[in-house]
Amino acid sequence: MKRIYSVLLLISITSFSQEIALVKYGGGGDWYANPTSLSNLIKYCNSNINTRIKVKPANVEPGSPDLFSYPFVHMTGHGNVVFSDAETANLSKYLLSGGFLHIDDNYGMDQYIRKEIKKIFPNNDLIEIPANHAIFQKPFLFTNGLPKIHEHDGKRPQAFGIFSDNRLVLLYTFECDLGDGWEDPEVHNDPTLVREKALKMGANIINYIFNN
Repeated sequence: MKRIYSVLLLISITSFSQEIALVKYGGGGDWYANPTSLSNLIKYCNSNINTRIKVKPANVEPGSPDLFSYPFVHMTGHGNVVFSDAETANLSKYLLSGGFLHIDDNYGMDQYIRKEIKKIFPNNDLIEIPANHAIFQKPFLFTNGLPKIHEHDGKRPQAFGIFSDNRLVLLYTFECDLGDGWEDPEVHNDPTLVREKALKMGANIINYIFNN
């Protein structure tokens, strides 16, 4: 069964035009937060790192078989997240078959999402990703690791991961707010350098997925 899922995912990754998706999860949290962020990141990547991703991202539910159509799925929000048993199993199969999930805490998600990640990977702990990991090295160098985009509690930004066979399959960005930095400029009025930093880090994530 795992081989079937791997083949399906490989077909989508090697297709002529790639597509990524936003996860529409349950529990009451605002999965739809940052509505312009993914499309802006896609445009940036297509212009700067030679990707060919469809500009409009899809929406996908964590229990849907459509999940396997996307090499990269993204989650964000401020509140509660709940995965059913079926969704947990589907996410686990997806990630262990070559998929990648990026969860970006938009402030307020942390206490909920950690519990759900543990349901997906009961035998794995989130590990802080060191600054020398490939995801911080190319195509843009982040010598100190994950950049700080928005201030919340005065804590340092942290990138956590779940690894399977030495492959990063789940990235959780905390106290950073990358997605806010990807939004249209007028949404948060971030300085150009801050938005550029966020987009470059996003491009590194996309580059890692499509080249590892």
